[in-house]
Amino acid sequence: MENRMTKQTVLVVGASRGLGFALAEEWLGRGWHVIATARSGSEELAKLADRFPGSLEIETVDINHADGVRALHDRLKDRRLDILFVNAGIARAIEESPATASEGDFLDMMLTNAFSPVRAAEMLRDLVPAGGTIAIMTSELGSITNANGGWQLYSSSKAALNMLMKGYATKYPGDGHTLLLVAPGWVRTEMGGSDAALSVEESIPLVVDMIAANRGKPGLRYVDRFNEELPW
Repeated sequence: MENRMTKQTVLVVGASRGLGFALAEEWLGRGWHVIATARSGSEELAKLADRFPGSLEIETVDINHADGVRALHDRLKDRRLDILFVNAGIARAIEESPATASEGDFLDMMLTNAFSPVRAAEMLRDLVPAGGTIAIMTSELGSITNANGGWQLYSSSKAALNMLMKGYATKYPGDGHTLLLVAPGWVRTEMGGSDAALSVEESIPLVVDMIAANRGKPGLRYVDRFNEELPW
């Protein structure tokens, strides 16, 4: 308990694999206390907890279900989070257009990539005191300026996420939180595919550096792994 109380704490929502897992591992390596969530039991997170005894807590939550997020909040209500990072995403029918894709795939992406992450941030926000950081994983593809016309459904869901986060920032002006939409680049993961430009090792340490560089700067920023504020 004493060790936990003396460390800075980050809650990584969606950390069972991919970039969320890499974020949890990176913060652990930097001496942070990490609370990592998965939809169900995660063997990889359990192994990570063995590597960092006393520094990793594992919680179970599916952010697509509000009751589960509410229960997570209740379990953590007496905790203080320095950073809340929400990582959630699916990429279905990425080669389809609105004319050919199923409504179900599109609705699933909108729910998982846009609505649920912002809802989770709003439901958990009071665990982060003024001066703390709330960050959500996004993509440059969600920007009209930077979109290249590919992955139409996925890009649309990330654009919706960005707009929802803008609305969130407007709803809570002056609360002292640093709000970040984080674009990690095109990373070689299960979602990004083998042709992606970056490895996890090239992206995630820079993402954590960027989050550190923006801590204590209230308001909403859209930043990439190079700590650049990109045009919309």
